[in-house]
Amino acid sequence: MAAHYDALETREPQAREEALFAALPGFLEVAMQEAPGWARHLAGVEPRAVFSRAALACLPVMRKGALMELQASDPPFGGLARTPTGGMLRLFMSPGPIFEPEGRGNDWWRTARAMFAAGIRPGDIVHNAFAYHLTPAGHMFESGAAALGCAVIPAGTGNTEGQVAAIARLRPRAYAGTPDFLKALVDAAEATGLDVSSLEVGLVSGAALPESLRTGLKDRGIEVLQAYGTADLGIVAYESEAREGMVVSEEMIVEIVTPGTGDPVSPGEVGEVVVTSFNPDYPMIRFATGDMSATLPGISPCGRTNMRIRGWMGRADQRTKVKGMFVDPAQIAEIARCHPELKRLRLVVTRDGDRDAMTLMAESDDRSEGYVAAIAQTLNGQTKLNGTVEIVSPGSLPNDGKLIADERSYE
Repeated sequence: MAAHYDALETREPQAREEALFAALPGFLEVAMQEAPGWARHLAGVEPRAVFSRAALACLPVMRKGALMELQASDPPFGGLARTPTGGMLRLFMSPGPIFEPEGRGNDWWRTARAMFAAGIRPGDIVHNAFAYHLTPAGHMFESGAAALGCAVIPAGTGNTEGQVAAIARLRPRAYAGTPDFLKALVDAAEATGLDVSSLEVGLVSGAALPESLRTGLKDRGIEVLQAYGTADLGIVAYESEAREGMVVSEEMIVEIVTPGTGDPVSPGEVGEVVVTSFNPDYPMIRFATGDMSATLPGISPCGRTNMRIRGWMGRADQRTKVKGMFVDPAQIAEIARCHPELKRLRLVVTRDGDRDAMTLMAESDDRSEGYVAAIAQTLNGQTKLNGTVEIVSPGSLPNDGKLIADERSYE
């Protein structure tokens, strides 16, 4: 039995990197020519000059808030799609609202690779408990199963008793859906005496998978692995049997940047996941997911050689209102640029009596009064608010990607 979905997964990392950045300039050029939204967003960019990670990092990011504004002014997709709306296969509306297309083609969402890594094989029956109504998750995983040559039970969400009955009669080997709903199905089967023991493997997403839940499902005979994706991009990364982080999908460029900016962080530092997806119908160029993660060093023991990330580590949107004014992570990042000798920074927002208070925690070896005063002046200049500066030892702030920590309590 093949250990990998295809040969792309085991390429030399440098060969993959060279292939991606050889394709990027032409991809950008076509996107700017055929999608007016990208032409406006990337105005002034010379596509042929974007052939490295350093050059890509100079391009502006596309944030979800900006995407919503573009879609509102130029419906339905903000001018970011290359394929005409009527030429798509499906059209979705996610909360926000944000609208997403699905184009025509085999495994359009790039889901089959993640399903294969989870142990799903041609000829399996997949019980798909992701939502099919308006949002794309159900179709995303069904398309991957179809690409693998699997039959699908399009279960969707809810109706636990009916789903358990379907599993007992149709005997699927694989599950796709959220991990907590899988547990609910197994619990319901035990309560009713129905046999769902055909389930052996699962690919889960859309909710946290604590180790206790993973172990509990394994004790009931179901081995589950996780995938990470978004409605805008499809599958971005997935677990393999090594269970050491998540392997980035092929034909995508993933960057980890300082929240609120487009600046790549140092290897291993926590930051926001930014993705460039080579999707011919709906290009996404430096799309900021709003999710936090970090890279892992080296190559996975499973033999897949692509970059790995640690998985979902929270949300990057730390914009916080202080004394009636919003403070953005980008402003804290700008302080770091003004004082490049500083290490990690964290703005801690608390209550001092009945007033908001700000303390900028800054890692540095220099604790002199003049230096602290200079940082405080920069803090005021960036935020237009007064705050104190506390110098802490290098390495003492947590590596969690947080630039703003709201610790206010109103009790």
